[in-house]
Amino acid sequence: MEELQYFPYERLRPNQREFIEIVKEAVKRGENLIVEAPTGFGKTISVLAGVLPYAISLGYKVVYLARTHKQMDRVIEELKKIRERNEVSGIEFRSRRDLCLHSYIQTFVQDAYTSMIVCKTLRKLGKCPFFENIKEKRDRVEEIVRFFLNSPPFPHEVLEYSELLELCPYEITKKIGEKANVIVASYLYMISPPIRQAFLENLGVDYSDLIVIFDEAHNLPDQAISALSDRLSIRSIERAIKEAEEYGEKDIENFLSILLRGLEILYKEKLENYESEEVPIRPEEVFLHVASVLGWSGREIGMMLEDMIEVGDAIREDRIERNLPPRSYVGRVGEFLWNWLALREREDYLHLFTKERGLALELVALDPSVALEFLEEVHSAIFMSGTLSPLEAFRDIIGVKAELKKFPRMIKRENAIVLVARDVSTRGIERSPSLYRRISEYIFEAVRNTPKNVGVFTASYEVLEGILSTNVHIKIEEEIGKKVFIEKRDAPSRENDEMIRAFKEESKGKGAVLFGVMGGRNSEGQDYSGDEMNGVVLVGIPYARPTPRVQAQIRYFEKKFPGKGRYYGYVLPAHRKLTQAAGRVHRSEEEKGSIVILDYRVLWKSVKKDLPDWMVETMIPVTLPHYENKT
Repeated sequence: MEELQYFPYERLRPNQREFIEIVKEAVKRGENLIVEAPTGFGKTISVLAGVLPYAISLGYKVVYLARTHKQMDRVIEELKKIRERNEVSGIEFRSRRDLCLHSYIQTFVQDAYTSMIVCKTLRKLGKCPFFENIKEKRDRVEEIVRFFLNSPPFPHEVLEYSELLELCPYEITKKIGEKANVIVASYLYMISPPIRQAFLENLGVDYSDLIVIFDEAHNLPDQAISALSDRLSIRSIERAIKEAEEYGEKDIENFLSILLRGLEILYKEKLENYESEEVPIRPEEVFLHVASVLGWSGREIGMMLEDMIEVGDAIREDRIERNLPPRSYVGRVGEFLWNWLALREREDYLHLFTKERGLALELVALDPSVALEFLEEVHSAIFMSGTLSPLEAFRDIIGVKAELKKFPRMIKRENAIVLVARDVSTRGIERSPSLYRRISEYIFEAVRNTPKNVGVFTASYEVLEGILSTNVHIKIEEEIGKKVFIEKRDAPSRENDEMIRAFKEESKGKGAVLFGVMGGRNSEGQDYSGDEMNGVVLVGIPYARPTPRVQAQIRYFEKKFPGKGRYYGYVLPAHRKLTQAAGRVHRSEEEKGSIVILDYRVLWKSVKKDLPDWMVETMIPVTLPHYENKT
């Protein structure tokens, strides 16, 4: 069919044609679109089929943004499938570290932003043979670029070919990206201002040349807040003092020592005996001791911070020359404090002094729409996810003008059951050892009545610890025979991925139980198929603790959206996390599974209104003695 020339499958799933047409029309008109469509709908191929005819015919570049590498790889899979029937080109960007063969970056650099800075320095110093070979082996570079333009590659394919020819994989990716129809990348490439600027300069495009797609867009507000926020530990200031001493920067050393003493005084005044783990402070308070001791004005402090940033660049360059880790604590502290002061008059930022993970200064963004202001200049933007409702609220929060469309969830009524306990809740005033024992009884019965794998996702790590204190996990292993896996709060990604792989593998035997938290990487960022998750137990509603940052978020939204501050800043995010965790069970319309919610507040109208229709329609209130095998 001509109108579906970029849809490579023989059959359309329910509502896919309408999805494709809506996307196609929005792109033609240069408008934005927010779409909620369920898991298993085929959103990735549908949005590509809707966007590509217009983008390719008129020369627009499609930037497809996703949260995880797995989601990004899925786009390349679909482009490969499309390529079997029609001409299309695409490339997946990863961080420079992920697309780098240089041993220095592989050894010393951990994050995307630092790898970008270090890569630039290595090239400037002529210390990257892989980059130099890009210029020396132009014919081979053109050959590999042509090859991959005809066959959309996964990152590992680009790495393998580049290593074979001793070429820089990131530069190869960039050169493919300059000509490719579709660029696949993480959110960070567009919502982090410095990374976005470098990214678009590398591609040689303007905002008006872009059609931007946000997949799993329910993550976007939190991801935008994270990209705009920053944290500086007091330990970093201590290290910066030692670094300044090592490099003979006496003025910087003296300034930082006085600053540190001022923070010690501030800690005793503001935070030491404060019941919260964080306290808001006026930005200027950080420098009061400096101003008192040195008699400096704000202008003189600003000049010192600028000097620290310049010295930091020189230190990084020196450390690279000496084959040492490319960090500069002096530069890092200077950059943070410069931003700390630059944003002092902004209502959409909160300045905090915190002690939860060690003493630190935190710059907390309150408005995710700030990271998305560039969307006013792109040709069109499409946001899609399975959990965006209410769509009007999502549109408000991200700050875009957009058409809204919601497709029904494809779950057969007989395949879904939602049981809600009448007699338990994780409300703070109700938490006690007896409550956790009661909840544990529910969890045990749910696991016993579920054939294979079960996910138990709690409202917080505090609730998780309360449940584990009852030893229900030991009882499950000993009496039911299912292996138990427990999510660790700070586990490295590789360790967590290995745990999830082992958990899924247990579905081939007796099954297993995964304990984690709602809003975490295992309750949102993972896909579980078939017996990999026959049921979920959701313990509580993940309302955030009323910390100063949460209260500031509510106040900010209340001022921006009168009458909706608490709903947008506190209530709705928790309901979305609950819905996301519930959605781990049904990944297609044919999959069966049960959802047990251990919090009677879910039966309240104020909560129900934010839950998907399929959950509300199949909801059954229960108490433990009447729990039956419904799976």
